[in-house]
Amino acid sequence: MTPTPEAADETGLRVDAELRRQRIVTAACEVFAESGLEIKVEEIARRAGVGVGTLYRRYPTRADLIIAAFETKMREYADAAKEALADPDPWHGFCAHVERICAMQAHDRGFTTVLTMTFSTAKEFEAVRDRAFADFSTLVDRAKAAGKLRADFAPQDLPLFLMANAGVLDATTDAAPQAWRRIISYILQACAASNTQPLAEPPTPQQVYRAMVRSTRQQRGRPAK
Repeated sequence: MTPTPEAADETGLRVDAELRRQRIVTAACEVFAESGLEIKVEEIARRAGVGVGTLYRRYPTRADLIIAAFETKMREYADAAKEALADPDPWHGFCAHVERICAMQAHDRGFTTVLTMTFSTAKEFEAVRDRAFADFSTLVDRAKAAGKLRADFAPQDLPLFLMANAGVLDATTDAAPQAWRRIISYILQACAASNTQPLAEPPTPQQVYRAMVRSTRQQRGRPAK
């Protein structure tokens, strides 16, 4: 059956709209990785070859655009936790996982910030993050049971590591791009069970969540310049 001209036109419009969406997401991924989440929306639209109005029609808020740009990378983040959990040596898996996600931060300036944010209305996006955190929590239990990870380590320490690494990356990326590796090495050595010096009490999961919400609000509160 031959489609009517109207149906053909609608199909063409849908294809064009999908191509524009893909260009916007690709451009956002590139620009966020290069320059962080503070980049002007006009630059993303220019890189995508679309008007700013077109970008806003597809992604009305900066948060919408951030989620679209980092969906794939968040799945990679969750896959990293799953792979670490499959390591037969839980201590090796723990250290390799922390190093891997900190490297993900180092190679993508936008992801550096996204990992310290939360998106309560993006259910699927947050479900992927929750899966990663659940796998990491299981890994923590196994590393403790193996006698390798200090007993007072708490899963909510991981977001603190990521926040600390984000600060280091922000300060040193241009001048000393490998400095984060030294800080993470220090952190991992401090995590070993052989270090018995007591630590201050960890923040509660609720406190960490509130800190991530605050980071998200700060991003949303900035105008899409």
